[in-house]
Amino acid sequence: MSKNLKLFLGISYLFILLVFLYFVFLQIEVSRLNDFSYYKELQVNIDSFIGDKLYLNLLLFLVFSLVWVVLLGFGSPLLIVSGILFGKWLGTFISVVSISLGALILYIIANFFFKELVNKLLKEKFTKYIDLFKKNEFYYFFTFRLAAGLGLPFGLQNILPVIFNIKKTNYFFASFFGFIPGFFIWNSIGSGINKFIKEAENFSFIKLFFSKEIYLPIIMFMILILISLIIKKKFFDVRD
Repeated sequence: MSKNLKLFLGISYLFILLVFLYFVFLQIEVSRLNDFSYYKELQVNIDSFIGDKLYLNLLLFLVFSLVWVVLLGFGSPLLIVSGILFGKWLGTFISVVSISLGALILYIIANFFFKELVNKLLKEKFTKYIDLFKKNEFYYFFTFRLAAGLGLPFGLQNILPVIFNIKKTNYFFASFFGFIPGFFIWNSIGSGINKFIKEAENFSFIKLFFSKEIYLPIIMFMILILISLIIKKKFFDVRD
């Protein structure tokens, strides 16, 4: 059952990804990819499309994000896209909600179908943290999320709590609130890219990098990395 389901999820993920990329590339004029005016046209069209059907697009993004996260997709591309499509504030909100829900669904699936497998693969490596999480699972999982999963791949971050047997409500709300700082940074970068394309006359990587909409989130990201290292040292440096 586990192997068949795992194969199904893997094939489904690849299928959805390929279908998504197919429809994306249908809308792209490959011959104009080196023409900055083309990106300005795309930006205008995207703004118009999102503005005309905002709630529908929010719903579509939420559904796609749920499927993407459940099928072990990366988190950062979604955050950049949500920032481009919806801006840093609304983009942060919809990405936090959708990815938190997607992560919860993945956790439930992993806990139901793959609990033995996850414990077999991960429990020995992370056994020193089990007693830590038993003390206050919400607090430590929130800290874990706040520290960007201590550098673990996003899919693994979402599945790892299976070995701690975290309550679903604690899992969701610790994820929701722990995601906010990092997600806001990524959405700010996406929003900054969108604003640069809207306002710039021609493309310049230097101008893009040194626009405050980009370099300020990058500085915030560096600070978040530093905070993550401090959190890891203070809260998760458990001696064997």
